Amino acid sequence: MGLKEMFTKAQVPSILMLGLVYVTYVLIGGVIFWKLEGELGKKDISVLLLNKKKLLTTYPCMNQEGLEAVAQVVQDASKVGLSLKGNYTTDGFWKFTSSAVFAATVVTTIGYGNMSPSTTAGQIFCVFFALIGIPLNMVVLNRVGKYMLAIERDVSDFLEGKTGQRRCMRFSVHLVSYLCGTVLFFIVPMIVFQQHEGWTHSQAIYYCFITLSTIGFGDFVADSNPDKEYPDWYSVLMAMWIFFGLAWLALLINHSIDILERLNAHFKQRWRTEKQEDESGSAEGNNPDTQMEDEDEIKKPPITQ
Repeated sequence: MGLKEMFTKAQVPSILMLGLVYVTYVLIGGVIFWKLEGELGKKDISVLLLNKKKLLTTYPCMNQEGLEAVAQVVQDASKVGLSLKGNYTTDGFWKFTSSAVFAATVVTTIGYGNMSPSTTAGQIFCVFFALIGIPLNMVVLNRVGKYMLAIERDVSDFLEGKTGQRRCMRFSVHLVSYLCGTVLFFIVPMIVFQQHEGWTHSQAIYYCFITLSTIGFGDFVADSNPDKEYPDWYSVLMAMWIFFGLAWLALLINHSIDILERLNAHFKQRWRTEKQEDESGSAEGNNPDTQMEDEDEIKKPPITQ
């Protein structure tokens, strides 16, 4: 087998094209984020420097070293979830409910970054806990996603048997499933987070997607404000929302991948068909028998009556 045949069988051109599309998409996203956030970032830095200057002017007894010490205290307090407002503090992050939510963010690979183990024993345990928990989480989510997909197919088959319209019923069932999932995992949590976290609608929707997609920036984290008291059911509801929301979003992503692969196969088959037609047409044009027939037609004298 030659080198060319090996590359052809490995479909290297399609892989290179896919890689080119991927890199181009990432670079375009980087340019857009740069244009949208770059200028605002510079303004934020200038505002912070101005506030720092005002703070040092208002409190002349505080020098640069004192300001850095205060900033360090604030940073340490935010890491452990302590409130510096008033003369009291909350219990911090490491309560049972928040610890259970943290364990869920580890195995789901969300990793907000707002809390992390600081002891050596906790860090070592986190490594082994993640090594076992991440594959287990993927297996469970895969099973739950397949079960949800099986329910969709059963409902679709039932409606197809009643109506006899296969494509229409399957499309309708998928559409209803997407809409119900959007309401259950985005709209309802948006309302809950708006009431208990004080976020805007856009911030809540942003947090829902960043969490369920396991991106987990950590700029918005529910059940982590040390100045708020959350009910006991809040953490349990959050853990359930994360688990089933991840399964639903994974199912949605799998559907999207399936659609893209079908479109790719359709366009590839269409391209091959057009190429075969062009090759067959050019082969007929280069056929010697066809050329001889054409020459005979040219040499024949015109028919006169």
